[in-house]
Amino acid sequence: MVNLPEIVAIAVLISSLGTEWLHARRTERIAHLIFGPSGKPALWARYAPIFRCIALTAASWGLLTLMNITPKVYKAKTIQETDMQHIVIVLDVSPSMKLEDAGKSGSISRRKQAFNLMESFFKRVPMDQMRLSLIAVYNGAKPVVVDTRDADVVRNFLDGVDMYTAFESGKTHLFEGLELAAELSRNWRRESTTIILLSDGDTVPAQGMPPMPKSVKNTLVVGIGNPVTGRFLDGKNSKQDSSTLRQIALRLGGQYHNGNEKNIPGETINNLTAVENESPFKRLGKREYALATLTISAIILAMLPVLLVRFGTRWKPGVSRER
Repeated sequence: MVNLPEIVAIAVLISSLGTEWLHARRTERIAHLIFGPSGKPALWARYAPIFRCIALTAASWGLLTLMNITPKVYKAKTIQETDMQHIVIVLDVSPSMKLEDAGKSGSISRRKQAFNLMESFFKRVPMDQMRLSLIAVYNGAKPVVVDTRDADVVRNFLDGVDMYTAFESGKTHLFEGLELAAELSRNWRRESTTIILLSDGDTVPAQGMPPMPKSVKNTLVVGIGNPVTGRFLDGKNSKQDSSTLRQIALRLGGQYHNGNEKNIPGETINNLTAVENESPFKRLGKREYALATLTISAIILAMLPVLLVRFGTRWKPGVSRER
């Protein structure tokens, strides 16, 4: 069905073509006076009437389309529950995480550095599209927060809550935290989950790495604590075991980041939490096409007379200044 803008645009095209034809016949009598002995303008200028007709037609269509179109109200995109991304944080809460050798100055605790890293992480990801889970791991693993949309709940637990008191004293078993993370995410959508492990290291057995379900898309192992100079705890020198953490990341098929001084890089965050968005070209409607058409047409109509005066012909009548 042909609407009013299309009808008017066709009428403008026909009338402009007729006007250009009439104008060409009238200027043909003085062509040699305007364009010199050849009587013809520059090659590109011969197509100027066509450009002008098309621009007038497009401009009229764009203006009438904008006049008749219903204004569009933009609303924030609502994320369906089935499209949510999941982030599972596996946090080492062993007593060694309270040692103060982290940060750029090496004067804050490892737990505080873990909080700073995740605080920076939360600020750089689309939290309205994320659900968060937190698992505490020491000589076992316990779920603290499961699949919440409230990042403040996770922040409160990350910010210095001594969760190691919920465990009996012993060695740290990071594999149990990873096993629990795999169990939590097993029934979630395929490739919708990112697991982030924050720890200063652990003794890793040669076998027994928990297999990740198909719902897990990415894993990131973040090392915390000075990897060179350690601090003594219960008569033992404790420092970040970067080689072990890197081995865990390798066996999980993920990435390792030394987070003792630097935040998680933006490129790494983008790769971990990339959400497939709709192509911007699919969002373009009739209004956007009308605006683009009107803008291009206006530029052509405004620039065409200037270009014709400056570059429409090589004929320069009169006596040159040099002579």
